[in-house]
Amino acid sequence: MNERPDVVKLCSELVRIDSENPPGDTSAVIDYIQNIFENFDIPFLRTDLPGGKSNIQTVLQNRPLLLLGHVDVVPAMPDGWEYDPFSGKIVDGYIFGRGTADMKGGCAAIITAFIDKWLENRDVPANLCFVCDEESGGPSGTRHLIREGLLQPCDCLIAECTPSLHPSIGQKGILRMRIEFNGEPGHGSLYPEVGVSSIEKALEFVCHVREINRRTYPVSEEFDCIIKESGKIIGKATGISSVENILKKVTYNPGIIRGGERVNIVAQKCCLELEMRIPWGCSPEELLEELGSICTNDRITAKEFSWPTYTDENSDIVRIALENIQKVYKDTPSPFVQWAATDARFLRKNGFNVIEYGPGEINTLHGVNEAVSIEELKKSVEVYKGIIQYYTGE
Repeated sequence: MNERPDVVKLCSELVRIDSENPPGDTSAVIDYIQNIFENFDIPFLRTDLPGGKSNIQTVLQNRPLLLLGHVDVVPAMPDGWEYDPFSGKIVDGYIFGRGTADMKGGCAAIITAFIDKWLENRDVPANLCFVCDEESGGPSGTRHLIREGLLQPCDCLIAECTPSLHPSIGQKGILRMRIEFNGEPGHGSLYPEVGVSSIEKALEFVCHVREINRRTYPVSEEFDCIIKESGKIIGKATGISSVENILKKVTYNPGIIRGGERVNIVAQKCCLELEMRIPWGCSPEELLEELGSICTNDRITAKEFSWPTYTDENSDIVRIALENIQKVYKDTPSPFVQWAATDARFLRKNGFNVIEYGPGEINTLHGVNEAVSIEELKKSVEVYKGIIQYYTGE
């Protein structure tokens, strides 16, 4: 019989496999996971799409729990890293490298927990799934698998990095758009008496968005308490003092702007790409309609659109996660909601009850010297095993 996997070794070896997105070729890391499944005779389905967009999932029938992870990572340049970002270096109780926190540490932990249960009894009440492109919105990963009917609604745990005592049960929505502003060209020396600047129209549009940021939106008293507690949890983990405002308001980022033809011509064309994160109580549809009303002679296109999502804190997956976190950490856990977007939004939209909970140093996410604590990695395995055990019905 094959030996049980070592979560530390597994995490380090996963990190050594470069799966940066872009370009998003995950075939090598999926090869690695496939080899594990084959070694333990775990039935699986592999999905390979163009460009090396590879996913893999176990295919145990009618399981009430899904453990999901993404194996793509954001790019890492070596500048500023203490160790090579794809070394998986183990030093002083930590594993370092791109993806240790987001989220190959979590992937290693759910694999380890699943196989531990598989070796006890092959009737594991869960499936594993690893997808290729969470970092670019999931078109070839989670969204593809849902669209093809390869994932069926159930309780789901995504092993994304969270504070050790706090599973995430909700996320703000997203509105990403492209606005093409049209102006009237003229000689630059005569502006603003002559011509209409598309660039200035873009700036006025951003000023309107800034005013939207000042608004607050009504939620229930119960959910308002969750938001306040979430602000404290995230603030403690990140050092950001204004998290409650971030969760309650529409936040925005004018990420890309291009416009103008020459410095002495009133700009005829300008294009703005803008992202907004939508809080609970705010309708992204109404927001898009409002923004469209001030772009009467311009073209506004929604590139991505999703409502804020939330899993009921009284649901089984939340309750059982909290019970097992308390058992392992000997401390009082609580759920929180966040501003970041993950594959949870697509799963919730399609009937899954989803939480996120996983190991990693939050303040290193997408940064240099990304890391995961070995102690936290091992404790996550124990939490996952406890959650799996609940779904056996014993």
